[in-house]
Amino acid sequence: MQLQQRIEPLGEGVPGLPALNIFRTIARNEPLAKGFLSLGGHLLRGEGLPARERELVILRTGWRAQSEYEFGQHTTIGLGVGLTAKEIAWLADVGKPRWSKADALLVTMVDELCYEDAVSDATWGLLAKRWSEEQLMELLVLAGYYRLVAGFLNGVGVALEPGTPGWPDGAAARLRAPRA
Repeated sequence: MQLQQRIEPLGEGVPGLPALNIFRTIARNEPLAKGFLSLGGHLLRGEGLPARERELVILRTGWRAQSEYEFGQHTTIGLGVGLTAKEIAWLADVGKPRWSKADALLVTMVDELCYEDAVSDATWGLLAKRWSEEQLMELLVLAGYYRLVAGFLNGVGVALEPGTPGWPDGAAARLRAPRA
């Protein structure tokens, strides 16, 4: 779902960051940008979670929130950290996924958070067999943060940069109809 851009991006955006539309838009509110980028930077540095699994969670969250901008930016990042194009398409409900049990569990966690705003006891129990308490908290905050990011991007109508991938082939037909 790409809406009309509602806030014009600001020049080069945030010093020290690429001049991406997300950063150029959030730069219009400097105090907000500071906190927003601090948490986002922590989550992307990869200190708590492996990069591939982090991107799997972000991409599934972007799909569930229907944020083409987020999905497109993290498609590029995901490919760079070991996700395949086929796996990225699976995250957008294209094709018949053949996830490992560990990956399927992360997809289930994101789906439960997006639909129920909670993770079921069954899913939590299985996640806790692999991830430490600190990592479990980071997984929850990661999904929650990217739901926030997707809502911001969709609400403001941040446009994809030229050359940035959008939805995988076949995904657009699976998007929800806009709410009336």
